[in-house]
Amino acid sequence: MGQIIRRLLLLDLFKGLAVTFKYNARALYEPREGGNPNQAIYTEQYPLERPRVSERFRGAPRLNLDPETGGTLCIACDLCALACPVDCIEVGSIRREVRDGEKVNKKKVLTSFIFDTSRCMFCNLCVEACPTDCLELTQSFELAVYHRSGFRWDREMLEKGINYVRYKK
Repeated sequence: MGQIIRRLLLLDLFKGLAVTFKYNARALYEPREGGNPNQAIYTEQYPLERPRVSERFRGAPRLNLDPETGGTLCIACDLCALACPVDCIEVGSIRREVRDGEKVNKKKVLTSFIFDTSRCMFCNLCVEACPTDCLELTQSFELAVYHRSGFRWDREMLEKGINYVRYKK
């Protein structure tokens, strides 16, 4: 009989809602961590306040440039593409003859570098395989695009990095 009355009056539902409302009410009046006590802990104001990501977070890829020459550090060794378990990296190169005094050496030169971020699982194996520290996974996490073609990043886009919108308060 007692169980029927509890079901009819929805006592279990109200008991659960009371816990929820208690935590929500507490969040309205407690100050943020080290912040303004007048502001409550309700949610993160995302476009205006950028969230802090962990130091170990792996986000958007980037090709690093040589600070002295301004050219790419990539030597077109193709080790990053071989290390990638999902084959999202395509490295294009040609062999050119480079004269060093009397010697004529054939050297690989990077012609194209394509990184497909739609297939990447951000495992960092490509970065670890790179002998010149050319490839890097940054802390940028805004990778949304409107078309699938936007996920295939070429060499120029990888070198300049992501341009994302900065909002003002």
